[in-house]
Amino acid sequence: MFLAEAAAGGTEHSIPSLLWVTPFAVLLLCIAVLPLVHKTEHWWHQNKNKLIVALVLGFVTLGYYFMRDNGTHVHDHWLGHTLASTGLDVHEHDGHYTTGQGIATAAGVLGNALMEYIPFISLLFSLYVISGGISVRGDIPAHPRTNVIFLAIGGLLASLIGTTGASMLLIRPLLKTNSERKHVVHTVIFFIFIVSNIGGTLLPIGDPPLFLGYLKGVPFLWTLHLWKEWAFVIVVLLVIYYIWDSVAYKKETLRDIRLDETQVRKISISGKINFLFLAGVVFATGTLAPGKPFLDIENGWEPFTFCRELVQTSFVLLSLYFTPGTLRKENNFNYVAILEVACLFIGIFVCMQVPIEILNARGSELGIDTGWEFFWATGILSSCLDNAPTYVVFFETAKTLPLAQGISAVAETHVAEPYLIAISLGAVFMGANTYIGNGPNFMVKSIAEHEGVKMPSFFGYMLFSGLVLIPVFIVVTFLFIV
Repeated sequence: MFLAEAAAGGTEHSIPSLLWVTPFAVLLLCIAVLPLVHKTEHWWHQNKNKLIVALVLGFVTLGYYFMRDNGTHVHDHWLGHTLASTGLDVHEHDGHYTTGQGIATAAGVLGNALMEYIPFISLLFSLYVISGGISVRGDIPAHPRTNVIFLAIGGLLASLIGTTGASMLLIRPLLKTNSERKHVVHTVIFFIFIVSNIGGTLLPIGDPPLFLGYLKGVPFLWTLHLWKEWAFVIVVLLVIYYIWDSVAYKKETLRDIRLDETQVRKISISGKINFLFLAGVVFATGTLAPGKPFLDIENGWEPFTFCRELVQTSFVLLSLYFTPGTLRKENNFNYVAILEVACLFIGIFVCMQVPIEILNARGSELGIDTGWEFFWATGILSSCLDNAPTYVVFFETAKTLPLAQGISAVAETHVAEPYLIAISLGAVFMGANTYIGNGPNFMVKSIAEHEGVKMPSFFGYMLFSGLVLIPVFIVVTFLFIV
């Protein structure tokens, strides 16, 4: 990342004007607003148009760096060496590489953005494709207890195969199980709460913001420290859901209940070999970090750059080869959703270089310096925007704050642990507050509507989250953060 430090020659590195945050803000507003406007929703629905918007705004950001009249630090040694070998104006100073003016600076920015974007999209792509080869069939009686078990399993799986993978794996069998019932909307909403968001708290592969934290130096297993908060919220939501669904079940007609009880098909799982491939992706993600010894063996082998991503892709190819195509057809599997993420996030990763650089220099001036402030600031923005870039913004802000006495930083991140806990929980938990807070939210909504469930509008969904989630998060604040 680019830091507001002294340049190699000793002159102070200028801080970008807030004007140059505009491309980042415009891209996030496009993601939030265009799907909701009738005149633009169909145009925005096409991934090529998302890519055009992302690339145009990304080029605007790169144009700023091209025109900038001073150098920029590039922290990644591999990247700096590579840029230097191209003949661009790149110089080494005290272990850092400093780019010169013009194309060298723009190339440095683009290179660093890609060094985070490629691992990010590789992980999501691997989990998405491999989980798409697992088919869960069946239609069992949709009792409240049955639905609670579905949600609980999803809450566990989300940390292991990602919120996207768990959502795609379980939403269709859950809808099939509840197909004879009329009151299903609340079940889908709680599914988004638990499976598409909060369940992904325990591992970096669970939710995109946590994986970005891992790329920035947070240890792979550090997020297991969040198990108490994760367990508390999951249990509370399951209890609320059980009460809610018990009331809703009593409102079903006798005819619908009779159909639900008689049209039964035993649950079965096909494509089980993909669980092995998912385990391989998890293992590769946790052990093949570039620059770190494999399995933390001292003086051991260090994976080369993109070794992890090559291994992840290998498991994807194995999944595609060994999984019958009929299983993915049963899941209505396609690449549209993951391509949407890929198109948008290439722009996000480039455009967010400017706000990150500003926060590195001025983050301590925001006045956010307590755990509860980080929790709610991260959470509120994660609700309105996407939670992954929001996590990065406040992660970079926390890095600028001094460590209080007796408080240690997490590994080499320079972020105090209470702040990192608050930022992680805010991003993951409150991504559930709106349809746009986390990628799987809209995907689940779309699948449910395709199956005939009349989902609430954008603000109707916020009414549900405001009534259910916000009180729970207030309790979390007092129990675990303050």
